[in-house]
Parts: sequence; C-alpha cells; structure tokens
Amino acid sequence: MNAYRTIAIPTTTAEAVRATLKSPRYGHPAHLDVATGYGPCRHCLRAFQIGKERRLLFTHDPFEGLEPLPLPGPIFVHAEACGRYPETAGFPEDLRSHALTLNAYARGRRLRAQEYVESDTLEATMTRLLEDPVVAYIHVRDTKAGCYDLRLERREAATG
Repeated sequence: MNAYRTIAIPTTTAEAVRATLKSPRYGHPAHLDVATGYGPCRHCLRAFQIGKERRLLFTHDPFEGLEPLPLPGPIFVHAEACGRYPETAGFPEDLRSHALTLNAYARGRRLRAQEYVESDTLEATMTRLLEDPVVAYIHVRDTKAGCYDLRLERREAATG
C-alpha cells in the first residue's frame, strides 16, 4: 500500500467540459483536436495515443478547493468518457518515463520545495517531500511543457 494518494481531476470537472465544451469556473471555450502529444489525460492519467485519440484542452485551476488564490493553466482530458484514476493505485505508469517537476506546497500556496525528477528518483523524492510535515500536497508537472498533471497527498489527507 502506498503512503500517498494520487489525485486526478474530479469526474464532475471532466464531464462538465465534455458536455459544455467550456472550462468550468472560467467559461473559456475548450479546444477539441486529435492528440499531437502524449498528454496525459488529467482524469484517467493515461498518455494519449498520438494521432488517434481526441482530446479537449481547457483552463483548470489545480488549487481550486485547496487555496483561495487561483493559478489557472491549460490541461487536457479525453474527449470521450474515461474512468478516473484510482487514488490508491500508486503513481501512474504512463508518466514514470517523463521528466517531471514536483512542487511541494505548504498551506497558503507556499512553495516549500521544487524537485526535478526522472523515473529512477521519483519514488524516493515523493516520499522525502511528503515526510516534511509542512508539506500539504505536491503538484506533479511535466518539466518540458510545464503543465499540471496531478496532485499527490499523504494517504491520511482528506483535502479536495
């Protein structure tokens, strides 16, 4: 059993974007296209099949429900319904091979640490960051694209 939970975007968010073709909270139009990059889908946390799967690009605030100040940015979801990644399933295999940035935040959206990791340092770095009692959660971002992928929390955490 993992000491952390893997938090994908809520199903209600993905469903709202698919139904309205607008970003929840902001109302910006969502953009539909065939995947030209690996993604991942921020709901199922699987990499996109480039040239095959359709995806929706929309504005999302990864701090929504956690912090009062927003920091919106672009993310993708599958255009077709997909299952939400299970919180207790560990770190998504499709993302392990990517260069990732782990932003460890304390409450108040205060950046406590920022680590650049590859697959061989991922687990040890996540564990070390979550052992810091001041760290409330970690945002995992794609290092090359800079975009938000998912959130990690201690297993006992009950936020968002």
